[in-house]
Amino acid sequence: MKKSIILSILCLAAVWTGCDDMLNVTSKTDFTDNNFWKTEDDLKAACNRLYQQFAPLDYDLRADDQVGRFNPNVISNGSWSIPAQSSDWTNAYAYIFTANNILVKAADAPVDESVRNRYLSEARFFRAWHYFDLVCKYGDVPLVMKPFTGTTDPELKMARTPRETVIQQCYEDLAFAAEWLPGRAAMEAVNDEFDRRRVTRSSALGLMVRIGLHEGTMLKYHNLSNETVWKAHLQKSMDSYNLLKAERHQLYAIGGASVAYLALFFDEGNSSNREVIFSKAYGPNGVTGSNASLHAHSYSCDVNFNITRSMIDYYLYADGLPREKSPLVFMPEASFNHALGYESDGFTPIAGGMGARDPRLPMSVLLFNDPQQDEETTIGGVRVSYRLTGQGGVYLPLNASKPLGYVCKKGFSGERFSQDYTDRIIIRWGEMLISYAEALYEINGSITDAQLDETVNALRDRVGFAVPLTNTFAAANGLDMREEIRRERTVELMAENRRYPDIIRWKIAESVLPKAMVGAKFNEAEAFNGYSQAADPTFPELFTDASGKIGGVQEYDYPEANIRIAEKTNTRRFDPAKDYFYPIPTYEIAQSDGNITQNPGWH
Repeated sequence: MKKSIILSILCLAAVWTGCDDMLNVTSKTDFTDNNFWKTEDDLKAACNRLYQQFAPLDYDLRADDQVGRFNPNVISNGSWSIPAQSSDWTNAYAYIFTANNILVKAADAPVDESVRNRYLSEARFFRAWHYFDLVCKYGDVPLVMKPFTGTTDPELKMARTPRETVIQQCYEDLAFAAEWLPGRAAMEAVNDEFDRRRVTRSSALGLMVRIGLHEGTMLKYHNLSNETVWKAHLQKSMDSYNLLKAERHQLYAIGGASVAYLALFFDEGNSSNREVIFSKAYGPNGVTGSNASLHAHSYSCDVNFNITRSMIDYYLYADGLPREKSPLVFMPEASFNHALGYESDGFTPIAGGMGARDPRLPMSVLLFNDPQQDEETTIGGVRVSYRLTGQGGVYLPLNASKPLGYVCKKGFSGERFSQDYTDRIIIRWGEMLISYAEALYEINGSITDAQLDETVNALRDRVGFAVPLTNTFAAANGLDMREEIRRERTVELMAENRRYPDIIRWKIAESVLPKAMVGAKFNEAEAFNGYSQAADPTFPELFTDASGKIGGVQEYDYPEANIRIAEKTNTRRFDPAKDYFYPIPTYEIAQSDGNITQNPGWH
């Protein structure tokens, strides 16, 4: 690994007291190894650094579900190359150093074993998190289990460790964490806005569910191991899920079917929102400016990324059938809202039930004239109108200053548009349910109706989607159960940044990423002010004709006119011989004296 990075890390070990004061870090004048690592407060202060370093991804443009406002994503369109250096690699190892440093120096702290092991567990949780992230991107990576002592440390030149060994270490770390971290119920009475988001037994088990499913399917579909190995990972995921059930998490249902799916992202109470398993804390709530830890996810929903039309098309129709099979498909569309099942006024359903969709769709993206634009609209006690008065007005599709798709509603608050102190949910019970369903199907080749009721249909029931998925329904309608479980996952977790890892492990990136990035439907009466189709000579080059084509190329899969294409097919590619793994930065290879080897296909 890069020596300059290691030097920076070694310096950081002596100055952790630069952490945010809100996280109760000890005095800047008192932090040395000679008088530290003595008390519970010391261990907690050291672990606070793990939470400060942890930064959840705001939005992920690597897949086909989100499109950005600015330049195309080079991973998504296949134009990436081998970097000299990459934060994907160096940052992860910097964070692993933090965890390793705690694990070594706190191991003999003179405190009660349960106290010591709780904070060692926090370090082991985050070490597992970052190693899993590295494995997802690079495959085999060096497994470093100690803090570096200097630039001559031999581990600086170690070769890549097989992914299976790294993942087994993740399991070991998380099993230890699950034994010693507090359970969900123990956190219900915690009111401190940062302490309530410390990792728990549930967090460790939830991450094992995620890792086991990812590894099981990755190894299976990429032929990276034998059946015994990939099934063992799926079994680990399922076993972790069954242990997690004892923590009594549940889908958020406050407010009923029309509200709960949106409200869950704003309810930060551990007692009222049992869906949360792991979340990044922001706050203090109600405080903005330099005295608060804030994010700008709502701003990003509006300005930096939109949901693609391809993602919209994943949603089932109200009869439980996909677009390819449902008689409820409404064509041709005259309004932006027709794809969402509504007329242009934003609240009138299309007559006869035509176009009606899975209720999560209109809950997930903003309509033109959406009733949620009412400035006083609240969900979970938070104003969720689209931009409060004075912050840009109402939503107009295809605004030139924004991306070209659909505005994301999930986690969006106009009230907190650019200074948001809402906690960001990273792992939730809804993901666990659909992960369990997928693992069951992948390991058995089947799933019972009772298991579907526990998982897929529980998610549908939460939003009032009245058509359950059953084996009989799938067979009667020619549906592939695996694909329907994957669809349910894609829809339930829309814009929660799971799509790219999913298409990688399913080995379908080579099919979905080379396609055009498709945006929203254009209607001149609804589009942003001043835009005239007749006055725009480039219109035929950007929007589909009635067959879904531009210049004879099928840019949109369906025969629909005036769909805005953000990136054309001829600008996108995916090489399955190399693009399923990130290229390793050349500096890391050089600094290892060639012990670290490049991923296949990257030259």
